[in-house]
Amino acid sequence: MKSLSELTEREVIALAIASEEEDSRIYQHFADRLRGDFPASAEIFDGMAEEERAHRNSLYGFYRHRFGEHLPPIRREDVRGFLKRRAFWWNAQLDLGKMRREAELMELQAANFYDKAAQQTLDVSMRELLTSLAEVERGHKRKASELHAAHLTADSEAAEEHARHRLFVLQYVQPGLAGLIDGSVSTLAPLFAAAFATGNNWETFLVGLAASVGAGISMGLTEALSDDGEITGRGSPWLRGLVCGFMTAAGGLGHTLPYLVPDSWPNAFMLATSIAALVVAVELVAISWIRTKYMDTPFWRATYQVIVGGVLVLLAGIFIGSA
Repeated sequence: MKSLSELTEREVIALAIASEEEDSRIYQHFADRLRGDFPASAEIFDGMAEEERAHRNSLYGFYRHRFGEHLPPIRREDVRGFLKRRAFWWNAQLDLGKMRREAELMELQAANFYDKAAQQTLDVSMRELLTSLAEVERGHKRKASELHAAHLTADSEAAEEHARHRLFVLQYVQPGLAGLIDGSVSTLAPLFAAAFATGNNWETFLVGLAASVGAGISMGLTEALSDDGEITGRGSPWLRGLVCGFMTAAGGLGHTLPYLVPDSWPNAFMLATSIAALVVAVELVAISWIRTKYMDTPFWRATYQVIVGGVLVLLAGIFIGSA
């Protein structure tokens, strides 16, 4: 592996051409990823990709004039100290904000590299070339600002904010809400059935724990396997499954934990059951609030729907446990 100081001018120009080519492809990939939901930002990255291709073509012209047609097969990985690009473009969770931050980092890294390379060389023509390349990279950042001002108007920013909100709801709120509803409601019947059948806090806790953990695993797998997110745009299936499974387990554990009250305490069963009922009420109100905030469901309608369902399941558990 060669160091930067060992490279010839021909090799440095070849590296610069490869760098501009790779960066143009990354920006074009960003644009293609964003085009469906964020068309204005996609246009920004289209413009940045076009800028990189224009710089690549300029470097090609300079190279052909000085060295001919053949480019040496030199890569970034072949040069010690040359900046390496992480394969962040494969990340399924690469959102608009991350793309913009990565673009800024790419331009900064490239400019810093060329500055450092210019300082290391004693060849005047090489230093002039590397300094010019550093200025080109800094110019990319200025161009990005110009493109941002040209394409990202107030209307397009509002549209993209709406798209971000919609994706957040699809990827996190919906699976989390489904899990919370299932965990809070479906575990009521087995928990209170066990409570009124045994009158024993510890045994009731074990039933509730098993129901909550089992429901969490089941709901998590169901969510993860139901939709890979490619067509619906709902994001990583395993992340959604993790969110759904965690919220399911949390919903069930909320009214299970009160049964950790020791049976040796006075009126332990009534105390634990009263606390559990209070937790259930809080859970149902939280579900109603989430539905109102993110699903545009009127609060009292959401509350009525959730409470009716929760009360029916609770009564079923008490009835079965008391039989």
